[in-house]
Amino acid sequence: MKRVLYIAYYFPPSGGPGVQRSLKFVRYLPDHGWLPTVVTVDPRHAAWPAVDPTMLAEVPEQVLVRRTGSWDPYAAYARLKGKTKADSVGVGFAAGEKPGPFEWLARFVRANVFLPDARIGWVQSARKAVESLAEAHRYDAVVTSGPPHSSHLVGFHARRKLRLPWLADFRDPWSDLSYYDQLPFLPWSRAADRRLEAKVLTAADRVVTVSDAVAALLRKRGGSDVTVIPNGFDAADFEGVEPRRGDGFRLVYVGTMTEAQNPEAVWRAVAARRAAGQDIRVELVGAQDASVTASLEKCGLTDSVTRRAYVPHREAVAWMKGADLLLLSVPRTAEAGGILTGKVFEYLAAGPPILAVGPRESDLGQLLARSGAGSLVCHGDAEGAGALIDRHYAQPASGDPRDADYLARYSRPVLAGRLAEELNLISG
Repeated sequence: MKRVLYIAYYFPPSGGPGVQRSLKFVRYLPDHGWLPTVVTVDPRHAAWPAVDPTMLAEVPEQVLVRRTGSWDPYAAYARLKGKTKADSVGVGFAAGEKPGPFEWLARFVRANVFLPDARIGWVQSARKAVESLAEAHRYDAVVTSGPPHSSHLVGFHARRKLRLPWLADFRDPWSDLSYYDQLPFLPWSRAADRRLEAKVLTAADRVVTVSDAVAALLRKRGGSDVTVIPNGFDAADFEGVEPRRGDGFRLVYVGTMTEAQNPEAVWRAVAARRAAGQDIRVELVGAQDASVTASLEKCGLTDSVTRRAYVPHREAVAWMKGADLLLLSVPRTAEAGGILTGKVFEYLAAGPPILAVGPRESDLGQLLARSGAGSLVCHGDAEGAGALIDRHYAQPASGDPRDADYLARYSRPVLAGRLAEELNLISG
């Protein structure tokens, strides 16, 4: 069996959406002839958005996980603000609230000092761990997962110093990410960051990403050989999980909801139907931006909304399976047409019909139409959202028949096999 170093800042017991792709690759690569060794950050030094120890059980016993130290530039920021590191300054400052002077200064430092992102303090420790492991074992390739895109600098080091074939996996774009232009870059730092991006894209033996739209952005920035391996779902995550039921007709959203994702047209549609006597409840599982709360209040839905903080992944699956209608909202950003997050595919596997909000001409719209899993309306289309709610309210659990053969291509074991094929190509 070949061996691969897998570099991932977000790895169990880290929770959140950035974990699933790396975890599932690591879990299923051994079935395709590749044994990973994971290099990640020690939980004691990590700035993760959430912690979910239950996912540790999915890491195969034969997989070595090397956890390293990290210098977090925002630990001091967190202490000054009376927060934990996870609540301090994220990799991209994606929160929608307008920053105060202190937050603006922190963003300025992030943009102009800590390049390419706020996790740069992990890179040196990860490099040392890679060198130590390479002395003890023979490795055939290295994979880096970003964001944080500073992880790719570890891969660049392994490629240059250790001569390891390198595959860089981009779960999101780098300089074309939605919040990038909100950062207060100085001209020199923006140029330096884009040089780093180009260096990574041109030095990697293979670049992999999650959608055709993101692949096009990466090619524009210098990635000549970009392969698409989409996100997916693991059927094993849904086996034996009892649906989380509740009263009334339940519109369920699982995950973080930012200001750019706030589907106010859906809230208006729900409010109108509740006023007409329909028993519709909104259930939000995960963190929401303050603007979402304000929008719900404006629509008079405060008393009909149930909120849950971050829950373990298995519990999140139970919420998905128990919904009458799953709500999905794509951010209102320039690259929205190409967004296909891991949650999209978990919704596909969960079973209930999906009400998605986003651009009509999009990868998501095509996926829903092809799979038969749900329907999409544009942001602002309260009439369209209301019509879909009416349809499913009248016939709970109704939806178009799903194309099982089509969905099978998004199985995590199948996708791990595709990653193994890419590793075989670059390792010889």
